Amino acid sequence: MPNINEIASYAKDNANKLGIKKFDVYGSTVDETSVQVDQGEPKQVKASNRSGVTVRVWNEDNTMGVTSTTDVDPKGLELALKTAYEASFFGVKENVPDFSPEATIPIPNTPDDKSPQAPVSELISKLLLAEQELLIFHPAIKGVPYNGLAQRDIDRFYLNSEGAARTESHSLASVYLYSKTEEEGKKPRSAGAFRINQSLDNLDIHGCIKETADKTISHLNYEKIKTGKYRVVFSPEAFLSLLGAFSNLFNAQSILDKQSLSTPDDLGKQIASSLISVCDDALHPANVGAESFDGEGTPTRKVSLIENGILTGFLHSAGTAKRMNAKPTGNASIGAKVSISPNFYHVFAAKNSEQELSLETAENVVFIDDLQALHAGVKSLQGSFSLPFDGWIVNKGVKTSIESATVAGDFLELLKSIIYVEKEVELTPGGVAPRIWIDELSITGD
Repeated sequence: MPNINEIASYAKDNANKLGIKKFDVYGSTVDETSVQVDQGEPKQVKASNRSGVTVRVWNEDNTMGVTSTTDVDPKGLELALKTAYEASFFGVKENVPDFSPEATIPIPNTPDDKSPQAPVSELISKLLLAEQELLIFHPAIKGVPYNGLAQRDIDRFYLNSEGAARTESHSLASVYLYSKTEEEGKKPRSAGAFRINQSLDNLDIHGCIKETADKTISHLNYEKIKTGKYRVVFSPEAFLSLLGAFSNLFNAQSILDKQSLSTPDDLGKQIASSLISVCDDALHPANVGAESFDGEGTPTRKVSLIENGILTGFLHSAGTAKRMNAKPTGNASIGAKVSISPNFYHVFAAKNSEQELSLETAENVVFIDDLQALHAGVKSLQGSFSLPFDGWIVNKGVKTSIESATVAGDFLELLKSIIYVEKEVELTPGGVAPRIWIDELSITGD
């Protein structure tokens, strides 16, 4: 892909030629290599170089057209600008998207360092070794049916006709392992773990192996659970997956579309226990590969969503910020329409709790490690959920795996039922969070 200065030059020249006064361009390229293995043999090797740009053009009547292309040479950009200009006459007349007012604000630290990519042979050998270590960890572990080791380089840019020009680059490496057991007379049990870092050399593959093995082994001796109400502890990953499923709570576009559990008037209201605070923090130190700007060129930042249980903010694009008299937050993606999504959650204890709770001393507590079927078991507009899960019943530090069960409840009631937020946070794919204790939830056993 040409560099941003070349693309900006192509875009401006072609816009002048076509008589286009107002436009912006967002683009990215991803160079990725990933491998999978199966029983000591490479199963799949994929290498891809994906690039694309989205071009938006406003006409004299200030309606907007959008087009996407993978061709960013002068001819490709000329065609994209022309197509977007033609489409602009069919664009929406109300709440037309506009440039972000923050698209030209300087960003002090834009990442531009990449790690050298390792050869495919090295990826395969590292993953084969990880599979082998898992298989010899315990005789019951008979396979690692899902696994992957990937490395990717990412370049992103944004420019517009008012002089905005942003670019950033970074590298990521990630590993995923999911092992399965087979024992005579018992149901297969499984568990997985994930790690991410900026480079393959620093990727904690050994930690991923150990976590996968420990979790899998802890599910070997399982028991049924009686249906009833239980005190529940969510793992960081389980809580963040639930928070993500109900992210319409903070999404300004969903709120304006009346497709949210919140309304504009809910700002300043108590929606959760005073023990919890939640931020969307794209620039959190633990966020590997953090993006410094969004699809509209708005700088990303820390956005307070819940403070001491009080709803304090929403996630905005430039358009929703204008309509709600707020500031854009750096959470927008552009396409046929502008969408909003969280960047990286940071959940933490808002204050010291009056009680200290611990799995080492708690009795008859359900510890939920992983929620499943979120696409089917969540009614995001009603606030209700009913989800199968992997987890344990815990009595004074002794964990007994639950054969199969479902947890159900109302998300807003769950937030208010938080009785303890542990201090130590863990990194997950969706953010950082501690374990979250809920006073009572309905658990349905087999």
